[in-house]
Amino acid sequence: MSKPIVFVTGNARKLEEFVAILGSNFPREITSKKIDLPEYQGEMDDICRNKCRAAAELIKGPVIVEDTSLCFNALNGLPGPYIKWFLDKIDIEGLHRMLHGWDDKSAEAVCTFAYCAGEPTDPVLLFQGRTQGTIVSPRGPRDFGFDACFQPLDHDKTYAELPKEMKNRISHRSRALEKLKEHFMKDVE
Repeated sequence: MSKPIVFVTGNARKLEEFVAILGSNFPREITSKKIDLPEYQGEMDDICRNKCRAAAELIKGPVIVEDTSLCFNALNGLPGPYIKWFLDKIDIEGLHRMLHGWDDKSAEAVCTFAYCAGEPTDPVLLFQGRTQGTIVSPRGPRDFGFDACFQPLDHDKTYAELPKEMKNRISHRSRALEKLKEHFMKDVE
């Protein structure tokens, strides 16, 4: 019997989406644990690998960590993996105002899940999902990250305005989780 995989998060909304998107047929048991990991800097893939290694060392077993980026095309990818800190300092309205002098309001939401089986020599596997969209004046509930100001392409509503089921089908997180799920389902088939 495989050890449960620990999803490292203290964010109840992320955990809720994670479980909903993975579905009941995921072949491994998932638990969650809040761990204060160092805040790494660098490119998004490097940040995820470093967070995953640190989590695996603390858990001493299989772990999944997640990192989300919001990349404004006009700002060459910023705030990127630092979106959490931008939201903390300038709030959701500030994100929209950041693009005030730019014609280009396009952005890419990126979610990266990193998995490690838990041994120091085990590789860190990355599963990434991307959704193109536009940064708009905040609309809808403002209780989850940048959802209220990110409007996915081909939709007239922000993530926050969309029903949860719809968001969970089209989001950057769902695209990343589909790749992670495919990886684990290969072992079952």
